[in-house]
Amino acid sequence: MPRLIVSIDGVVVKEVLLNQSRLTLGRRPHNDVVLDQLAVSGEHAVIVSEAGQVVLEDLGSTNGTYVNGTPVVRRVLVGGDEIDIGKCRVKYLDEIASSEQGFISGRAAPRVKVISGTATGRELLLTKTLTTIGKPGVSVATITRRSYGFELGQLDGVESPSVNGVTLDGGPIVLKNNDVISVGGVRLEFVDP
Repeated sequence: MPRLIVSIDGVVVKEVLLNQSRLTLGRRPHNDVVLDQLAVSGEHAVIVSEAGQVVLEDLGSTNGTYVNGTPVVRRVLVGGDEIDIGKCRVKYLDEIASSEQGFISGRAAPRVKVISGTATGRELLLTKTLTTIGKPGVSVATITRRSYGFELGQLDGVESPSVNGVTLDGGPIVLKNNDVISVGGVRLEFVDP
């Protein structure tokens, strides 16, 4: 069952199961999820289950609602999305399609897997539109979700990242399943099942 994990300043304060079709979030006590912070409007946002999707909608709040750092008015939520309302962070988890478990919409989530270095074996799920990897000052790359797939680009650093030995000197490279990325002395495998 989908659920929300509510934290304030990094401390988890409550977990809420989405077991009803409409759930209100706000500062006033009549909300289903009360977020007792001054930057939160009385009736700040609502989460509605409709047509098999979970939708977040801002209710004209004063300070806005953000999902993964982007301001939103209305948005379909995906497992792993982080909703920021004032100083409150609400993480949306979906047991069926959760990015926490490596799935998006019922299929395995795209990811990069570290294949060399001290973090060998660790995986980074690509659930955001833009993910940065690398070592600041040495080499930092971006993996950007596009309509046609994922693209690796260089953000910063003196060393150019590479894909299968081809550097990004000519611009971003579209990633394919099992491509090997080298950035900042670390090798990663791009996995898009």
